[in-house]
Amino acid sequence: FKYDGLGTGTLAFNNMSGLGRSGTGTLKVDGQVVATQTMEHTLPMILQWDESFDIGSDTLTGVNDEDYQPPFALTAKLNRLTLKVDRPTLSQEDIGKLQNAEAIAVDGNPIHH
Repeated sequence: FKYDGLGTGTLAFNNMSGLGRSGTGTLKVDGQVVATQTMEHTLPMILQWDESFDIGSDTLTGVNDEDYQPPFALTAKLNRLTLKVDRPTLSQEDIGKLQNAEAIAVDGNPIHH
């Protein structure tokens, strides 16, 4: 998964601009790309309380209740599963922009860094 935003590093500057941005996921089988999907928005920070990271079966919340009901076991054999998440890091240029940005507090007053 390749994330398009700056990531959680923006939170250190009281700035949420790095969260919930778009990204592109690529599914490969035996090293060959079989699907690529771009997500316009991602989850900002947390997943649903009832979701889990399932491999080989969907034990809690299904992807689409019209397609199947959990538990839904995979009938194929997985020899290996590799997840690669591109975690963004802030460049010095990004940090400079964030340091010079003016944030607004809950009371509407500016927050100066």
